[in-house]
Amino acid sequence: MTQAGGAGPPFETVLVANRGEIALRVVRTCREMGIRTVVVYSTADRDSAAVRLADEAVQIGPPAPRQSYLYPPAIIEAAVSTGAQAVHPGYGFLSESPDFAEICARHGLTFIGPPPEVMARLGDKALARRLMADAGLPVLPGTRDPVSTVAELVPAARRIGLPLIVKASAGGGGRGMAVVRTWEELVPVFRAMRATARSVFGDPGVYLERFWERAKHVEVQVLADEHGAVLHLGERDCSVQRRHQKLVEETPAPRLAEGMARRLAEYAVAGAKSVGYTGAGTFEFLVDEEEAAFIEVNSRLQVEHPVTEMVTGIDLVREQIRVASGLPLPVGQEEVRPRGVALECRVNAEDPERRFAPCPGELAEFVPPGGPFVRVDTHGYPGWRISPDYDSLLAKVVVWAPEREQALARMERALAEFRIGGEGVRTTRDLLRGVMGHPVFRAGTHTTSLLDGTDEPAGGTAPAG
Repeated sequence: MTQAGGAGPPFETVLVANRGEIALRVVRTCREMGIRTVVVYSTADRDSAAVRLADEAVQIGPPAPRQSYLYPPAIIEAAVSTGAQAVHPGYGFLSESPDFAEICARHGLTFIGPPPEVMARLGDKALARRLMADAGLPVLPGTRDPVSTVAELVPAARRIGLPLIVKASAGGGGRGMAVVRTWEELVPVFRAMRATARSVFGDPGVYLERFWERAKHVEVQVLADEHGAVLHLGERDCSVQRRHQKLVEETPAPRLAEGMARRLAEYAVAGAKSVGYTGAGTFEFLVDEEEAAFIEVNSRLQVEHPVTEMVTGIDLVREQIRVASGLPLPVGQEEVRPRGVALECRVNAEDPERRFAPCPGELAEFVPPGGPFVRVDTHGYPGWRISPDYDSLLAKVVVWAPEREQALARMERALAEFRIGGEGVRTTRDLLRGVMGHPVFRAGTHTTSLLDGTDEPAGGTAPAG
């Protein structure tokens, strides 16, 4: 599929308000579009690959995120002083902050993302749940409003039943949630999650939802412009997780019930239209056989966006930038024709043997895989020091093939090729190799319970080992 261009780049200069592989990813697309880039960086990232590739780089503070990547005054000053017209927030950090988007607007900067009022409504997970239910999307039994007291908690929990999950209203990215399986756990977990929500997100609000023990986690990528067009780009399965955070993603989602992918796509488009969404976003669902339930909206680019790019040929960062400049989407829904299968594995600097503890350190060896239809999004290189101050994501290995068995074989080969070493550095690479060979994953019947050992292959229990 060809993507329409224009007489010139939508912006002359874009500031990238992020770090790591996503900063590098945005810089590369900007360069292809003829857009000058400015990267901000903390002192820990002065030698980063993104700093080296950008046209200009501005130091904004020490390693601590709240003094650098989460500090809007320094970012805005960098944007204004370098003549940027727009700010791309990447994912994480300030990417879903309506306050930051409003600050950008007050300084004449275009925030590359949805409008702040839309982000604010969808960022409140309890409110988003109500909005989507009103738009006709299915939701799990739960509370329509945040729960503030034990007096509210107990009757609400009895209506919902066990197991249930307590979620931070302002949470996201797999953080700020805990499962309750016994009545004895209910009040302690509720109090702990309110304290966590207050300290991590600045908002103690939590809500309750019924918890599906063994469900698939499936999301739908949407793109919307300011002219009323809303497209879906297919679904992604994100069921392989640790601590509610994704490790493996693939598109199309395997072994969905007949018609389920179409239903999820229709739900996502309807939800996006109902709130006036623009830009790239993801609608997330739980799927249990014939049933589906909305979870949340991520009002930003997702870590796993490359798998969608691999099967559609659409550069999501490019379209984010074009939409933010006011341009219409270059294609209609009928022109989106996904082809083949794509898989992504997140190689994190973590030790699976120590409950996925982060493993900072200097990379002595770092040789990513290559070969046909293999893409590696990474900021790592020999000599790069993995900082303890940031997320542990080191690389995303992405493969494409015409069909799933070939894609699995290609991913197994790519992970086996990946050479990573350094004193104290451990990664999830070998765990991911194990996932690729797991009989339940290979059958496509896996759920979010795969890594806790409760998923079983057809015909019996998975062998130990």
